[in-house]
Amino acid sequence: MKNRQLTKKIIAGKYKGKTLNLPSKTTTRSSKTIVLESFFNTLQFDIVDAHFVEVFSGSGSIGLEALSRGAKTIYFMEKDREAIKTLKENMAKTDPNACMVFSGDSFSNINAVISRLKKEKEDAYFYIDPPFSIREGMEDIYDKTLRLIENLPQENVKMIIIEHMSGLELPETIGIYSRQKSKKFGNTTLTYFKVE
Repeated sequence: MKNRQLTKKIIAGKYKGKTLNLPSKTTTRSSKTIVLESFFNTLQFDIVDAHFVEVFSGSGSIGLEALSRGAKTIYFMEKDREAIKTLKENMAKTDPNACMVFSGDSFSNINAVISRLKKEKEDAYFYIDPPFSIREGMEDIYDKTLRLIENLPQENVKMIIIEHMSGLELPETIGIYSRQKSKKFGNTTLTYFKVE
């Protein structure tokens, strides 16, 4: 029996109803629809014409949802081969010209994304959804993620959104960025940071 392809649909906007494929559950974790809806309700109009960086992007469902709702450019960052293949198939269903994929380790590739934003003199929303630290080999993932955020230059950041395990208490400030609010959805929480 062949494995059934996991899918999800784009919720709203230009590409509403388009079916996105999801990579296998073993390597990536898909954001819940309720989390996505809450996030996009929060940012609704701010996302239009904005640049959007999805760190640890997996299938790209968040970035492509942002694109569907009017974001200008989406930067995807992912190192898992299967996830990148799925991501590119999903991009082809929307507007691949508005997307850029940085494949490889996000902790190294963030520099390439930042230089790109600097060159364009643009700021972006950074959506960071690290693999849960309970996965093998991921024990220090949150420490590394906090360091990555600390080093993001203020002029290139509109806002940072972290999707994380609800049990994880994030600090009030990460470098120059202050916690704005947290919203909990069962095991998953979204926490928003920006410069005051």
